[in-house]
Amino acid sequence: MSRKPFVFKQFSVNQDRCAMKIGTDGVLLGAWVSVENNPFAILDIGAGTGIIGLMLAQRSNAEVIDAIEIDDDAYEQCVDNFETSPWGDRLFCYHAGLDEFVDEIDDKYELIVSNPPFYSENYKTDNQKRDIARFQDALPFNHLIDSASKLLTEQGKFAVIIPFKEEAKFIELASKRKLYPNKILRVKGSPNSEIKRSLLECSFCESEIKIENLIIETDRHQYTEDYINLTKNFYLKM
Repeated sequence: MSRKPFVFKQFSVNQDRCAMKIGTDGVLLGAWVSVENNPFAILDIGAGTGIIGLMLAQRSNAEVIDAIEIDDDAYEQCVDNFETSPWGDRLFCYHAGLDEFVDEIDDKYELIVSNPPFYSENYKTDNQKRDIARFQDALPFNHLIDSASKLLTEQGKFAVIIPFKEEAKFIELASKRKLYPNKILRVKGSPNSEIKRSLLECSFCESEIKIENLIIETDRHQYTEDYINLTKNFYLKM
């Protein structure tokens, strides 16, 4: 199945060489994050397939959409997905770790996004690539936040999707770098399930936090109106 491209309304994404396949998390972040401030330059940290960069290319007029990816195979796949998209002239992927990127790049970004690896449970699978893509020790939150604070413009936005159980910890770490949540979206799979994910949009400007909730399904494949409205510009069957 994963050898076939994932086809969206305006682009396709190959993912056969990526340890982490396209999932709901990346699509949620790419669809939800605000582009109302008309960012000139966007950065996706930990690009994987490149799905978030591609979604933001579709949604915005940003002239520069950069991504960084440390895994060799994922980097090559991201480059291919960028080059075959309708926005290949605006998308660029760097093969680098975050430390290296921060040290070498002088530019700053109006929007930084990341769907970071965040499973911090004390076990590993037999698939090392999946572990690197998935486990928090590949990109600790404090390292991500510190790097974003250095790369973000004064009026810029920094957005992530993380487990809900990590929300308070992430906000505390971000506040130490003078990054404050302005918007939060808390996501449940179904009406009776627990909150699973938090999407946070932060900036250097402290404000009253706008908190919203999203339920994905009312029943199996019975999507809520809110979820359909959020993703209908991307998914073929929405």
